[in-house]
Amino acid sequence: MPDTTDPVHARFGALVSHTARIWRRAVNQRLQPYGLTEATWLPLLRLARADRPMRQKDLAASLGLDGSSVVRLLDALESAGLVERREEDGDRRAKAIVLTPRGQSTVAQVEQVAAQVRDQALDGLPERDLRRAFELLEHIGRRLDADAADPE
Repeated sequence: MPDTTDPVHARFGALVSHTARIWRRAVNQRLQPYGLTEATWLPLLRLARADRPMRQKDLAASLGLDGSSVVRLLDALESAGLVERREEDGDRRAKAIVLTPRGQSTVAQVEQVAAQVRDQALDGLPERDLRRAFELLEHIGRRLDADAADPE
């Protein structure tokens, strides 16, 4: 059983969460000159990195948002010419969300800025330490996913 009075154990989750917030804030600040906020660039990244075109409910789940929030978000992204909704397999109710060419070029900008932030954040870390940290975070993520899937 871990020693929960040990500051490393007691503060680990808060540190991971805090670091993720700082990382997103750094990306956000560097994307402001392009008129992008986390509310716009994060959904674009999720769409770009998906294996196949996403539906609205899938995007909502990946962002942790409710359906009505995603409708407003997609309306704004569509008005900006970044995404479009397309019918899937002739079903007018099922709409796939796809990036437009403008959306794709915006994602390229986001990816470039995100890479700059990542490179700055990881600068000076020995490769073996980075790989070990990656393995540890993957392990923790798998454990939490397993716990969420099996509440007992």
